Amino acid sequence: MRSFFARGLQKFRYFVTKCGQIELFWRRQSDRVKESLEHFRNGGLRLKEKNYTPLIAVLTVVLVGIIAVLFFLPAYEGEVHFDVTILPLLNAIFNCFTFLALCIALAAILKKNVRMHRAFIGAAFTSTTLFLVSYVTYHYLTESTKYGGEGILRPIYFFVLLTHIVLAIVVVPLALMSVVRGLQMKVEKHRKIARWTMPIWLYVSFTGVVVYLMISPYY
Repeated sequence: MRSFFARGLQKFRYFVTKCGQIELFWRRQSDRVKESLEHFRNGGLRLKEKNYTPLIAVLTVVLVGIIAVLFFLPAYEGEVHFDVTILPLLNAIFNCFTFLALCIALAAILKKNVRMHRAFIGAAFTSTTLFLVSYVTYHYLTESTKYGGEGILRPIYFFVLLTHIVLAIVVVPLALMSVVRGLQMKVEKHRKIARWTMPIWLYVSFTGVVVYLMISPYY
């Protein structure tokens, strides 16, 4: 009889232990789901704690160096099977997309919508990357077009062009660093850089369209 009760008590303890393990398992799964949902709400991507400054510096130097070298290299002398003047138009379109994406990203973060903000910053980066590919391709295939305007428009054009070029160089490391800080969830550091990055990036993308509109009659 005692043996029967002992076995019953043992089975009961085993059952209670298993129930506890099952409950613990589901609690852990629930916590993981909550973490995943919170991660998804905040944009879904997070970089590891790492110093990306050297990489950003190298990327900036390489990118600016490639563009600078193109202005000193002779134009491509081979046969081109398409109208290269379509590329400056594409550049302007990509700049326009970048400007619009940045405006939406700015409006989203002002409304605390981090997910939408990240999505449109990603769109701005994609559009900017496509612009760089098109820009490098154009300047590799042909020489730069000279502005032929006169009067008051001439100094305005060169002022816009000069500020566009200088700030385009400045915004490269700023944009990369802003994105890295954002993906690392270093909110305060991200804000400190982004408050400079956003207006400069908006100016560069907007003036890119303005420069195209002013020089397009001379292609």
